[in-house]
Amino acid sequence: MASRIVMPKLTDTMEEGVLLAWKKREGDPVQAGESLAEIETDKAVMDLEAFASGTLRKILVQDGATVMSGTLIGVIGGADEDITSALADTITAAPSSGGGTRTSAPPGAGPAPASPASPAGTRVLASPRAKALAADRGIDLSAITGTGPGGRIVEEDVVKAQASPTQILPAGTDQPLSQMRKAIARATTQSKAPVPHFYLTSEIDMEQAERFRDQFKQNRTTHPSVTDLLIKAAAIALTRHPDINVSFTGNAIRRYARIDIGIAVGIDDGLITPVLRNCDAKSLEDISSESRTLIERARNKRLQPQEYTDATFSISNLGMFDVENFIAVLIPPQAASIAVGAIRDVPVVKDGTVKAGRRMKVTLSCDHRALDGVQGAGFLKEFKRILEHPSELSI
Repeated sequence: MASRIVMPKLTDTMEEGVLLAWKKREGDPVQAGESLAEIETDKAVMDLEAFASGTLRKILVQDGATVMSGTLIGVIGGADEDITSALADTITAAPSSGGGTRTSAPPGAGPAPASPASPAGTRVLASPRAKALAADRGIDLSAITGTGPGGRIVEEDVVKAQASPTQILPAGTDQPLSQMRKAIARATTQSKAPVPHFYLTSEIDMEQAERFRDQFKQNRTTHPSVTDLLIKAAAIALTRHPDINVSFTGNAIRRYARIDIGIAVGIDDGLITPVLRNCDAKSLEDISSESRTLIERARNKRLQPQEYTDATFSISNLGMFDVENFIAVLIPPQAASIAVGAIRDVPVVKDGTVKAGRRMKVTLSCDHRALDGVQGAGFLKEFKRILEHPSELSI
């Protein structure tokens, strides 16, 4: 029996995906579980796997096309099987929210390719990542000379081409939104408009935390970043203030048994938040190792949906960009998120004397439907105390 291949809905926020490249051609044999194509979601690049074995009888969407979730993109069947019903079924079937949905799109139509067009009759050789990056940034692949095998355009070629003055979009030109930027626009609009935010800012003495980090680096094979210290401190503070580790559900306040902390990671075309699970049960060394791996995979767009969804709290650190202070927009279901600025040299008055100090400003964003100011202030006070007396971070 013919098996329909549809654009999956891999996350709650995914409304459409980009079919970067087919890994099979029409007529190729396919085994269940085998990778058929590369799909770019709103957060990552993932493999689309076959659910059935057979022959790839029909490809309905070409490389580079942007496709709504649920759209039929191909059919697997027996070599001599009549697949007319599988194709005709798309005309009358109603769409649903599931990943294996049917769609009302006519067979074979397929959306127009979103990747930059090449001259008629000319096929541009480019890697899937290069095609995706060029599509996101509005770069014409046909104008780029590839440095890969056989003149193939690779991602680095696209990056260099964008850096060239000839590739800068002229004033007044609309740059198409990437899948990630579309997702960010939806998520922040859905959060900022209906969620009543309030903000609490505190300044933290980081001298002891920096000294602790230096000592930790000397005694371990791995060394934590400042963000790793923040994750550990937040996990400890959340265990002592579990009323912060919650979300507003409409008719109740959901209290989470686990502390899953998201780390905001900026990438070329947007932002993604990989999640460290069960942070309260992890050592600083474990957090450092796991966060390093997750951040690297996030920057390469190789995270699985379960690795960047359902954080119960999040941390956004812009200190490395010399940002002194900022506020973060809450992304549900989180009821709280902390924004961290740079550690700065500042004059500090102590015992009537002005001395040099190392200070860092943090701002806690809270959902007022689930939290009140006193609760947020209590958590922030404990978070500050832990970083100023960091011996607990080594536990």
